[in-house]
Amino acid sequence: MSAGTRAAAGATGRHAKGAAGAAEVPWHTLHGEDAKARLQAQRSGLAQAEAERRLLTHGRNALAAARRRGPLVRLLLQFHNVLLYVMMVSAVITAALGHWLDTGVLLAAVVVNALIGFVQEGRAEAAMEAIRDLLAPHALVLRDGERREIDAAELVPGDVVLLAAGDRVPADLRLLNAHALRVDESALTGESLPVEKSLVASAHDAPLAEREGMAYSGTLVVHGQAEGLVVHTGAATELGRINRLVGGVAALATPLLRQIGRFGQLLAAAIVALAAATFALGVLWRGHAASDMFLMVVALAASAIPEGLPAVMTITLALGVQRMARRRAIVRRLPAVEALGSVTVICSDKTGTLTRNEMTVQRLVCGAHVYAVGGLGYAPVGTIERDGHAADPRANLALRMALHTGLLCNDAGLRIDEGTWRIDGDPTEGALLVLAAKAGLDGAVAATWRRLDTLPFDSVHRLMATCHEAPDGERWVLLKGAPEQVLAHCAGELRAHGTHALDVDWWRRMANDTAAQGLRVLALACRRVVPGEPPLAWETLGHGFEMAGLAGIIDPPRLEATEAVRDCHHAGVRVKMITGDHAETARAVGAQLGIGAGKPAVTGAEIALMDDAALRRIAWEVDVFARASPEHKLRLVKALQAHGEVVAMTGDGVNDAPALKCADVGVAMGGKGTEAAKEASAIVLADDNFATLAAAVREGRAVYDNIRKFILFMLPTNGGEALVVVAAILFELTLPLTAAQVLWINMVTSATLGLALAFEPAEPGIMNRPPRPPGERLLSGFFAWRVVFVSALMMAATMGLFIAELAIGTPLDTARTMAVNAVVAAEMFYLLNSRFIMEPAFSRQQRPGNPVVWVTIAGCAVLQIAFTHAPWLQQVFGSTDLSLAQWGHVLAVGAAVFVAAEIEKAVIRAAGRGPGGWRAASA
Repeated sequence: MSAGTRAAAGATGRHAKGAAGAAEVPWHTLHGEDAKARLQAQRSGLAQAEAERRLLTHGRNALAAARRRGPLVRLLLQFHNVLLYVMMVSAVITAALGHWLDTGVLLAAVVVNALIGFVQEGRAEAAMEAIRDLLAPHALVLRDGERREIDAAELVPGDVVLLAAGDRVPADLRLLNAHALRVDESALTGESLPVEKSLVASAHDAPLAEREGMAYSGTLVVHGQAEGLVVHTGAATELGRINRLVGGVAALATPLLRQIGRFGQLLAAAIVALAAATFALGVLWRGHAASDMFLMVVALAASAIPEGLPAVMTITLALGVQRMARRRAIVRRLPAVEALGSVTVICSDKTGTLTRNEMTVQRLVCGAHVYAVGGLGYAPVGTIERDGHAADPRANLALRMALHTGLLCNDAGLRIDEGTWRIDGDPTEGALLVLAAKAGLDGAVAATWRRLDTLPFDSVHRLMATCHEAPDGERWVLLKGAPEQVLAHCAGELRAHGTHALDVDWWRRMANDTAAQGLRVLALACRRVVPGEPPLAWETLGHGFEMAGLAGIIDPPRLEATEAVRDCHHAGVRVKMITGDHAETARAVGAQLGIGAGKPAVTGAEIALMDDAALRRIAWEVDVFARASPEHKLRLVKALQAHGEVVAMTGDGVNDAPALKCADVGVAMGGKGTEAAKEASAIVLADDNFATLAAAVREGRAVYDNIRKFILFMLPTNGGEALVVVAAILFELTLPLTAAQVLWINMVTSATLGLALAFEPAEPGIMNRPPRPPGERLLSGFFAWRVVFVSALMMAATMGLFIAELAIGTPLDTARTMAVNAVVAAEMFYLLNSRFIMEPAFSRQQRPGNPVVWVTIAGCAVLQIAFTHAPWLQQVFGSTDLSLAQWGHVLAVGAAVFVAAEIEKAVIRAAGRGPGGWRAASA
C-alpha cells in the first residue's frame, strides 16, 4: 500500500470515528452558545492551525465512495445463471456437431442477456455518486476572524459558516444568527414549502423538518442570511446518513426475473432428465446404436432449451419501453417494465406527483363570509365565489383590501413562460398574486400603489409588513403572516361597507377550521398611516390594524391523479401516500384523491416507536403517512414487501433514494426530481405525474401477458417435438424425425413464430383484473395442463399422419418430410391460439390485431417450402418434394390442432376456470 493510500485510509477511519462521536450529540436540542462550548468554537471562527488539526481528526467533508467490483468481475457474474449454463453447454455440443447456426443463436442470446445485466448494474451504482454531487463545492467561513471562501471539503466541526440566499448548505449547521432565513429542505424531508428557520432549540424527538435551529447539508437557502456553526461533516451529516442507507440497500430482482430464475432451474433439470431417460430407453431397451441415440438426445435437448425466451423477453420489454416512453415514462432498467405491471401497492410521494406543486388559494375568509376560490395552479384563471355567485371586490371593502394586501405585501413575481405560468420567489406569496389576478388585480395595479418601506418576513415575528402610497395619496401599512401574530396587532375588522369591532374568537375559529382542512393559513390586515409616523419597525408597528381576511392555501391534487388513483384501485392496486408534510395536510390531500379517506394519518414519530411486526400491520392498513424520514420510508417499503406485496415507490428527493432503491420498482420524478432519486430508480416520469405511472402499470401488465403467452407457446411446441421422438422409441416405431430435422424445426420456429407474440397489444379489460399474486408460479396448474394437453395433441397428430403415410406405402423420407411439416404447421396454427390465453383466437373484441403474427407465419411458410423443395436443403436434411394432396394432409393436421385447442379454451371458460391457478378468468 502506498503512503498516499495509507494516509487516505487513515483519514477515512478517523472520519468515521469522529462522525460516530459527533452523531451522539443531539445538536438540535442545544442553544447556539451551548453548541459552541461543546465544540470549543469562537464566534470569530477557528484559527487556521486549529482547523487543520481538526481536519486530520474528522477527515474531509466528503462522502466516501463505496467499493465497487471491477467491470470484468461484474461482466463475468452476469453469466452465473442456470439457464445460461444450459444454453452454453448446448452451444458447445451443437458446435461439436457442426450445427453452427444453432450455436450462433444460442451464444448470441447468452451474450445479449449478460450485457443487459452488466449495464443495469452499472447504472444502479450511480445513485450514491448523485448524492455526493449534492455537496456544496465552496463555503464562506470565518477563519482567524476573517471571511474566507474555502473548498467545502475542508470544513470541520467548529467552523462558522456564512449563508445567503442561493447558497447550498455545505455541512450540518447549528444556527447562531438568522435573518428572515428560509431553507428548501424538500430533498431531505419532502416538505413542500421552504422552512422558516430561527435560533430556538427543538425537542429531542422533533422530526428533521421541525428542527428550526438547524440547517442541513445539501439543502438550499431560498431567502435571508444566517451564520451557522458546523456540527457534522461528511458521513456524519444527514446527507451522509442517507448515503449509507442507499449503500446498504440491496436492489431486488423483479418478480419476473425471480420466476424466470426458478423456471430455468426446473427446466434445466427436466431437460437433463428427459435426455438421460431417452438415451437409456433407446440404447438399453430398444437396442438403438449409442451414436445414433446420442445425436437424437442432443437434438432433443437443443429443441427443449428455450433459446428464444431471452430474445423474446428482451424484445417484449423493449417494446414496452417504447410504449411507456410515448406516455412520458422513461425506463432506465429493462426488467422494471414487467415489474411495474405486477405491483400490488404503489407508495407515492405527495408533492408534485399527486399534487401540482403549485400553491393555490382555495379558501378566503373576509367580511364575515367564506369565499371559495376556483382554478388550480399558477394560471390566473378562476373565480372568487360565495354561495355560487361571483364576488365583486369593488363593492366589498373587506374583500378589496384583502386582495390588495396579498398583492402588495409580496415579494414574489408572476410571469408566463412559453405558455406556462410560473412564480419567481416564495410559492406561498405567489399563490396570493394569483388570487389577486383572478379578481382582476395585476402588476399594473400594484404599480399605482408605490411601496415606500418594507419589513421583510421575520421568523421570530412570523410577519411581513410593507408601507404604500395609494393612488389617492393616502398611505397604508399592509401586514401578512401567521393568524395569531396578525390578530395580536389588530383592533378591528373590515366588513363589506366599513369597520367593525374585532371578534377575536370568530377569527380563531375560522383559522382553526381552515387549518383542519389541510390548508396553510395566512392572515391579511391593513391600517392607514398616522401623520408623522416613523419608518416601519417591529417596535413601532402598532396595534391599530384592521383584520381583512384569512387565505387558505394548499398544493392542490392533480385532476388526472385523482382519476388515476381510482383506476389503480379498480385494478386492485393499493395506493399509499408517504410525505414529509404535516399530518393534517397529508390527510386532507389524501381524502381529495381518494387515498385513506376516513382513516387517520400515521406520522414518522409513530413509526419510529413500532417494531417490525406492528409496522407490517400498520403499513397494510393505513394509506397516508406524514412527516416520514428516509428511514421511515425505507421501513415502510420493507414492511410491505415482508407482507408479500410487490411495491412501487415514487419520489423526487435525496430522502427518497433509499426507499426507491429498495422497492421492487423505484419511480423518480424527471422534472423536479434530484439526480440521486433518478439514479436510484428504475423508471423516471418525465412529467412528474402520477397518472403517467398508472398508465405505465397497464403497459407492464401487457408485457407480462406477452411473456407468459410465449412460454405457453414455446413449452407445448417443444414438448410436442420431444414426445414425437420419445413415443417412437417407446413403441419401437421408425423415428419420424431425424436429429437434423429436429434442430431445423427448433431453429425455424424459434427464429420466427415465437417472436410475434412480443408485439401483441394489451388485451381489453387488462386493468379490470386484480394484480397477480406475488407468489404465483410461472407454471401454474393451468399452465401445466395446457403444456401437457397441447404437447400430446401435437404428438398424436404428427404420429398419426406419419404412421398412416407409411401404411399406404409412402417412402420413409417423404413420410418424415410430411412429419416435419406437420409439426411446423401445428405450431403455426397454435400461434393463433396462443395470442389469447383464454379468449377465442378470433372475435370482435380482440382488436387491434397483430400484423406481425401473419408476417412471421408467412416467413415460416416460405422456409418450410424451401426445406421441402430446395435441392440443397434436401441434401442436408434428407427431405423430399411433396404433392398438393400431401400438403393438404399437412395443413389438415395443423387445423386439427387449432380446433382442438379452441375447444379446450371454450370448455375451461364454461367451467369458470382460468390461468391463475385455475381461477376464474374474470376474477
